Amino acid sequence: MSQANEEKIGIWYTAFSYLLWGILPLYWKLLESRPAMEILAHRIIWSFFFMVVLLIVTRQIASWRKQVSMMMKKPKLAGGIIAAAILISVNWFVYIWAVTHGHVVETSLGYYINPLVSVVLGVVVLKERLNLWQWISFILASIGVCVMTFQYGTFPWIALTLAFSFGIYGLVKKLASVDSAIGLTVETMVVTPISFIYLFILYDHSSLLSTLTIWQLLLLIGAGPATAVPLLYFAKGARRISLTMLGFLQYIAPTLTLLSGIFLFHEAFTKAHVYTFSCIWAALVIFSFSKTKWMQGWHDKIINRNSFGI
Repeated sequence: MSQANEEKIGIWYTAFSYLLWGILPLYWKLLESRPAMEILAHRIIWSFFFMVVLLIVTRQIASWRKQVSMMMKKPKLAGGIIAAAILISVNWFVYIWAVTHGHVVETSLGYYINPLVSVVLGVVVLKERLNLWQWISFILASIGVCVMTFQYGTFPWIALTLAFSFGIYGLVKKLASVDSAIGLTVETMVVTPISFIYLFILYDHSSLLSTLTIWQLLLLIGAGPATAVPLLYFAKGARRISLTMLGFLQYIAPTLTLLSGIFLFHEAFTKAHVYTFSCIWAALVIFSFSKTKWMQGWHDKIINRNSFGI
């Protein structure tokens, strides 16, 4: 297959994965009568079982066993995987809670901010350097968060928790160098026993099990494939396309989430939201083009002028 065809397939796979992530709030909304922690526990358990079946079908189960064996022998790797499991669990819980409690718009803000958070983490932890445009992007995003805090009167903790938990999760995964499918299987394996214990205690001390309908149970079981399928399409697509294209496609998910929050769930979109999102969008446009030759040319001109005191 030619390089051009490979890239086209990669774009379709990646775009489809972000489309699925973008409409995920519609899925969790169907379960809004259930507690967020219950939904999270089921999501973890069924994701683990679905991923194990998938690894068996794709003949990657030996690689998973090898990863588990390595984790047992290397405390540093085990610590990284446990940290990743905790971070993704926090991210999933906040996301589910936010969607089922009418904060879909703020979740979209979190995933718009996420790429910028990843850049900051790269600077702080990996000692990467930012160019002028990336610094401007970061400052604009910070202004947007401040506007939301002071004008709307509420600190956007949902957005920032989602952005930082997923950003740090990505950093931990990068440092651990674990395959995405195998990594998710190991991570959910770590927290599955805790989820089982939680559900046992929850159902033993409440009437929630008796109120669980067949439809809701099917939706909870479906949380497994709903979690894994987008990840698999993303893994297939991401390796076929450039990082630049990946950077543009990643905004499909938060855009769809934002639109569903406003037009389907009729959440408020105030002036404070307009100012905040405008700052974030401006930051993302600058950030997305910061590595292009045209922007790099302007960057060099500005730096050279400053170096000569002009």
